[in-house]
Formats: sequence, structure tokens, C-alpha cells
Amino acid sequence: MSDKIVIQKYDDVFIKIKTDPGIMYELSDQFTFMVPGAKFSPAYRNKVWDGKIRLLNIMTGLLYAGLRYYVEAFAASRNYEVEYESDFSQQAFSIKEADDFAKSLNTPFPARDYQIQAFAHAIRNKRSLLLSPTASGKSFIIYLLTRYYNARTLIIVPTISLVSQLASDFTDYGFSNSDRIHKITGGVDKHTDKSIVITTWQSVYKLPKEYFKQFEVVIGDECHLFKAKSLKSIMEKLTVCPYRFGFTGTLDGTQTHKLVLEGMFGPVKKVTTTAELIEKKHLAEFKIKAIILQYPDEIRKDIIKKSYQEELDFIVQNPYRNKFIKNLAISLKGNTLIMFQFVNKHGKVLYDMIEKAAEGRSVYYVAGSTELEEREAVRKIVETETNAIIIASSVFSTGVNIKNLHNIIFSSPSKSRIKNLQSIGRALRKSDTKDSAVLFDIADDLSWKSKTNYTLEHFKERIKIYAEEGFPYKIYNVSIKND
Repeated sequence: MSDKIVIQKYDDVFIKIKTDPGIMYELSDQFTFMVPGAKFSPAYRNKVWDGKIRLLNIMTGLLYAGLRYYVEAFAASRNYEVEYESDFSQQAFSIKEADDFAKSLNTPFPARDYQIQAFAHAIRNKRSLLLSPTASGKSFIIYLLTRYYNARTLIIVPTISLVSQLASDFTDYGFSNSDRIHKITGGVDKHTDKSIVITTWQSVYKLPKEYFKQFEVVIGDECHLFKAKSLKSIMEKLTVCPYRFGFTGTLDGTQTHKLVLEGMFGPVKKVTTTAELIEKKHLAEFKIKAIILQYPDEIRKDIIKKSYQEELDFIVQNPYRNKFIKNLAISLKGNTLIMFQFVNKHGKVLYDMIEKAAEGRSVYYVAGSTELEEREAVRKIVETETNAIIIASSVFSTGVNIKNLHNIIFSSPSKSRIKNLQSIGRALRKSDTKDSAVLFDIADDLSWKSKTNYTLEHFKERIKIYAEEGFPYKIYNVSIKND
């Protein structure tokens, strides 16, 4: 078997690699990665784990099926022969067939070109990780796939609010058999005769393997947010589920994250970009006003000595900073969303300040403790308002479809690529009363001499993200009082 790699299907989760031991070890190196942040793990510190993730099991030769293309690329780069003992051929499915099928559904609006192309790509390959930004219509592509296969389908989302929203989207697209959808949230029976199950990953990852044998199709929406161990637990139980599709607006930039998701669902396929959607007028015009708050020297000298958590506490509890955010929100015209991280020491404080100063404007508060029905009610109310203020935690940053947002204020520092892009997505959707939006990114310059404070470094990371995504931005320096 020297210089030959044999690939065979093991089940719908894994492929089996058979090759010379030396080549197997070479391949293993290709699929071995240091886990980001591993050095902070107790297992790593106690030297019981080397901090690496190994996607290829050299003892069994098993590798996630979605990574087969990487094996082929590896073989080509070293002139190794590849032999297939299973059929990995694509399904024939043209763009015209995809378009004709979409038209046959009589949806209230036509499918966009990139949606048809993504749909066709998914059908041809039977599995794929579709990278499509917020507000690009991922739920419509999911609808096309669900209707095309017309089979037992498991759709997994990260939050309970998205369970209801996706089912509602299907109805909006004209799905007359909405009684075929079973929505699993807290306290709902996991078992059903209905053909489409929409659930959070938290609700099903502990269920036995037997439960998952009923599904032919699995679709993961916002799959970048699934906890890795739970995602693997679910997907590895779907051993007889040939059609697998993941949807995400963004990846976190690490190779391990990308490969784990590709292993579960299939190779990444970029559907479109935010810049393209804005250029084609599918999304609102968008710009960023980055406001760097400048602090007095005596404050800088003190805070620069503090830990990251102490710096965060100072920032979110600073009354002058909160007053600035309040005044900014009150001054803005249109519906304004203020995003925060910490409930008691920031979110509630901002809400109380803004509600008192709002002078008749509607002010809403949404946090993790807010009931699903209330969150959905706020979302629907804001769609009909033109000058409301919503103070919301990260529960509103993912997947929540609010078209009628004119402004977003980032009130808490974050360097998370995923969280920032998801939050920006809230402002990009167009509505009858809106064709442009502005993000106000609040940063804090607490640097002293040559040392830069933690959260200003995070701001620099956000600026890099904005530049990479092609978002126009301008930086403003504003002095803040602390007397």
C-alpha cells in the first residue's frame, strides 16, 4: 500500500483511511491542532492533556467525512495515489433545476441568485458548510432544502427564540403544512410523528443514539455557536443521515473551529458577502462611528495597573460614561439598539437612566431572563415603531430578525469576531422606513505612557474586523469628565 491512500465510507459521520503507517502519521499531523486557549485549561496545566485536538484517529483510521477533500489535497501535494472504495460522486442538479424548484413553491418573493446557487451547491454535494452573512436570507435557503428533501429533517438552532422564529419564517414563505413542524423548547416532548423537528442543540444533545436514527436530513443554523462537544455528540449519533448542511454568518478565524465544523457538515462554501449585499441594495447602507472616550491622566495612571476584570468593572460602572451613552441614545433619531454584556451592573443601570430621560419614547429591556414570548413581542413591536430604544444583552445579537433598526450602540467592549458581526447584522436589514444604519462603537482610552489598556486593544481588533469586512468607519475622540 506504499504511497497509496485508500478512502472508504464508514458511515454518514466518518470516512475510513487505509494507508501505510508512515503516511498515516503524516496525515495525523495535518489534522492535529493546538486548541485556542488550551493553556488556561486545568487539564493542560496539570499535564494530563497536551492542548491539541486530533481529528484523525490513527488507530482506527476514522476521520470526519466532511474533511475528505483535505485528504485529497494532502495526497495531491505529495504525489500520493488516492483510491476510493466507496461512491463519493456528486448528485446532478443544475442551477435551472434549482430555480425551477424554488419557483414551484410560489413563495411571496423570488429567490435571489446567490440563494439559488447555494441551494444547488448543497443538493449536489449532499453536505456543506454554507458561509452567508447575517440578513442574507439563510432561513430561506434552509426552507428550500427542507421542502426539496421532504424527509424526516432535524433543524438545530442555538437559541429558543430562533426555534419559534424559524417556524414563523417557514409560514411567511408560504408553507401551508406548518402543522408538520414540531418545535422543541423547554418542557416539550422530544418525540413526534411530525416530519420537521426544530430544536436547540441544548435540548437534544444528551438524547440516545436511537433517537437520531429517524432523520435523513440535518441542518444546523448559526452552527458556529454550538458548543463543540455538544455538536460532536449530536452529529456523531446521526450515523444514517446522509444530508448535512451547516449555516453560519461568520467563523471565529481559528483553523480548529473551521475544521471541526467542516468535518461535521462539509467544506465551506461562501454564499455571498455583506459588501456585495449592500452594493446590490439587498441590505441597508451602513457606516461606523467609532467613539474613543479619553480619560484624565489621574484615571489612566490608576486603571493601567488594574486587571482586565477590574478595568471592565470601571468602564461599565462609570457614571459619566453611562451618562454619555444615555445622551447619545436620546439624541439619535430612529429605532436604537444598545448592546451590553453585564446585566445588573450595566444593562439595568442604562435602562433606568434612559427610561427616565426618554420623554415619551418607547424604551424596552431584553436580557437572558426575559421570557421568550416577551422577547418576540418586543421584536414585533419594534418593527412597527420608528423611534424606540432597546437595551439588550447578547440574546439579541444572534439570529433575531429586526428589520427596522436605524442605530446600534456597542456599550461594552468585546473582541469576539462572531459576536461583533452578529450584532452588526441586526442593523443591516432594510425596511419600509429605513435604508441606512449607523453603528456607534464606544471604546475607552485608558492607556498610560507606552502601555495600552486591555479594552483599547479589543477596540483595535474590532477595527481590523471592520476593515476586513469593508465597512466604512470614522474615529472620533471625545473627552470624558470624571469629577
